[in-house]
Amino acid sequence: MKFIPTAFEGAYIIDLEPIEDERGFFARSWCADELRAQGLVSNLAQCSVSFNKKRGTLRGMHYQGAPHEETKIVRCTAGSIYDVIVDMRPESATFKQWLSVELSAENRRMIYVPVGFAHGFQSLIENTEVFYMVSEFYRPESSCSLRWNDPQFAIEWPHEEHRVISSRDRNYPDFVL
Repeated sequence: MKFIPTAFEGAYIIDLEPIEDERGFFARSWCADELRAQGLVSNLAQCSVSFNKKRGTLRGMHYQGAPHEETKIVRCTAGSIYDVIVDMRPESATFKQWLSVELSAENRRMIYVPVGFAHGFQSLIENTEVFYMVSEFYRPESSCSLRWNDPQFAIEWPHEEHRVISSRDRNYPDFVL
C-alpha cells in the first residue's frame, strides 16, 4: 500500500501496489501493520457497501461525532465516484475546507478519512459500488451530517442535471458551529 499525503493533516490517498504476473495481479488493500506504521488508526469494526443504480447519486456528507468518532477507508469497487471529505476539526488549519478525489474500479485508489472529517460522494456512472472499511460501529446517536450544498463549505460537485439525493441528505440545515 502506498500512502500519499493530502493537504489535510491525517487524510491520505492510498494506492495499491500490485504484484503482477500472467494471471493479473495481487495487491493488499488492508494491512493493520502498514496503517500503524503510518501512524493511522488500524482497527476495523465493520465493512459496508453502497450500491448506486443511477449516475448522479449523491450520498453525504456524513460522519460520527463523540464518543464514537470513526475513520474510514473508502474504495470504489465498481464504476466511478467523485469522493469528497470536509475537515470538521475546529482546531485544524483546514477547518471547513474540502478535498475531492476520483475513486474508480479502474484506478483502484482509496481514501483514508480520519476522525473529524465528513464524507460523501457522487456516482459518476450507473451501477457504482462503494466499499467502506470503518474503525467504529455505526451508532445512530453519534451520527452527524452536513448538507451537500451548504454555502459555508461551497463544495464544487460535478454538474448533474438529474442528481439523486435522499430527502434526508437534501434537507439538513445550514451548518452552525
